[in-house]
Amino acid sequence: VQQVFKQLFYMISAVALNNLLLRKDVCSWSTGMQLRFNISQLEEWLRGKNLQQSGAAQTLEPLIQAAQLLQLKKKTSEDAEAICSLCTSLTTQQIVKILNLYTPVNEFEERVTVTFIRDIQMHLQERNDPPQLLLDFKHMFPVMFPFNPSSITMDLIHLPASLNLEFLNRV
Repeated sequence: VQQVFKQLFYMISAVALNNLLLRKDVCSWSTGMQLRFNISQLEEWLRGKNLQQSGAAQTLEPLIQAAQLLQLKKKTSEDAEAICSLCTSLTTQQIVKILNLYTPVNEFEERVTVTFIRDIQMHLQERNDPPQLLLDFKHMFPVMFPFNPSSITMDLIHLPASLNLEFLNRV
């Protein structure tokens, strides 16, 4: 059950983040607020079902950081440093793309300046990020089957003749 929810939450996170990276109309402060609220509801559900050890919440980390990136101030060099230290699960390319797509929804917000984006890129230039922008939402985590040894020893097992397993020898 834990593995199923980890996979499901990864797919939710990947599809949501990919949509964020591809659609300018959803890159805003209000979308960041809505995403963060929805993610907190998912995390609360995991806690309620006692699935916090499943790894499902960790698969949401890039989406959480993208939501926080949309909500942070984006003006000063200190803001750039805060973004760089916060967004460790996002690649440089993803951070820059979200900042480029950021669209103010009211007159109190401003667009992200080119200078600020260059400042971010300068802070993140030493990172060794993979060159991909989008997450692979078809990624499958390996399935792990726990080993539960049997209490029955092999010398106590009787094999019926109807199974036609005469070629097996007891050692």
